[in-house]
Amino acid sequence: MKPIKRQNDFSRRQFLALAGLTAAGPLILPGCATGATRRPRASERITVGVIGWGMQGPGNTRALLGHSDCQVVAACDLDRHHLDAAVNTINTHYKNQDCKAYHDYRELIAREDIDAVMIAVPDHWHALISIEAANHGKDIYGEKPLAKTIAEQQAIVRAVQRNKIIWQTGSWQRSEKNFRYAAEIVRNGLIGKVTRVEVGLPAGHNDFAKTGDKMTVTDPPANLDYETWIGPAQMQPYIEGRVHMNWRWNYNTGGGQLLDWIGHHCDIAHWGLDFDRSGPGEIEGVGEFPPADAIWNTCTKYRITAKYPRDIEFTIAGGHKDIQGGTKWIGTDGWVRVNRGNLLEASNPDWTEARELPEKLRKVKLYDSSNHSRNFLDCIKSRKPTITPVETAHHSAIPGHLGLIAMRVGRKIKWDVKKEIILDDPEASKLLTRDYRAPYHFA
Repeated sequence: MKPIKRQNDFSRRQFLALAGLTAAGPLILPGCATGATRRPRASERITVGVIGWGMQGPGNTRALLGHSDCQVVAACDLDRHHLDAAVNTINTHYKNQDCKAYHDYRELIAREDIDAVMIAVPDHWHALISIEAANHGKDIYGEKPLAKTIAEQQAIVRAVQRNKIIWQTGSWQRSEKNFRYAAEIVRNGLIGKVTRVEVGLPAGHNDFAKTGDKMTVTDPPANLDYETWIGPAQMQPYIEGRVHMNWRWNYNTGGGQLLDWIGHHCDIAHWGLDFDRSGPGEIEGVGEFPPADAIWNTCTKYRITAKYPRDIEFTIAGGHKDIQGGTKWIGTDGWVRVNRGNLLEASNPDWTEARELPEKLRKVKLYDSSNHSRNFLDCIKSRKPTITPVETAHHSAIPGHLGLIAMRVGRKIKWDVKKEIILDDPEASKLLTRDYRAPYHFA
């Protein structure tokens, strides 16, 4: 694989000069008006830039490459090896050399000929990149969780709404038939009044990058711009075992299994209850954590309990045998559980055999999407909401964020769903946001 020429390769000094943002908000590059991106007509090809080529980026991009009305024209990554792989994958697909490579995401976003961006970067970068893209009028396919903190999520929601952006979250389970069917069973009242919900998530740490044995401080490799990679997070010495893919297991950059998965199974739980704009009023949590000085310091086992509207009790757990993986709704007249692998279990075997509600029982028909990337592209053209809009992503992640805050302060917290504030607990309220490393800011 031949090295590619990057369009711009900023020095540390140049990057910080550009990154020296003011409290007024993200940088707008010269000559680029906020929200100036054109809106493609239904007959036009949608141009996309991809930002991030680690774990999720390649799969998301290949899904977009599969649609003839979409053209991926640019790629951005801070690791030269990742960037080379991205550009070569895209150019190989199109049998040309048209994909432009970028080191700085803001230059990609500033291109007026790009309609949309796919963002798949570590959690600590979600807010800055998403807000910048929204302020430049780009439609966005973004990964879950929506952001590193609730305050950042709120800022993303505001930017997306203000700029009338089409947003699709990588919570692709909503585009799978078995998840929609299970949610429709619940929404149509077949299990009666829902009293309890169980959400089972993974526990522990997965060594995705196979670097779990590389836990000593070294100099960053020449191919990675580590100074920029750490970005708004607090500076840490470079350790290979806590960067690519495994950044999830350090709270400086990720949120552990809890935040990595909350946007999947809790998202489905909310869908079945019509809680896409709702959330818990009270929440508490307990967890098991590695030693404070551990490189991977996210909780390895956890249980969160919450009280939702309509007197529904939620349990979100990882590493507890009594809570099965996936989403389980329990009602006065039965229960249903759904998970990946087309798994669907229910108290009534007729439900599992049918896999589709009879029309006479299907009074509530949920949003029907059979292809997550196709849904994103169609909504860019129609300007209608996607199956997983930004507001849904925000509320799906809130229980995970609040549960982690409750673990950290060691007590139950009360949440005002409408005002989106923690009540009567200044210590817990401080954890709704995080300190950005200078000179980074977000609006």
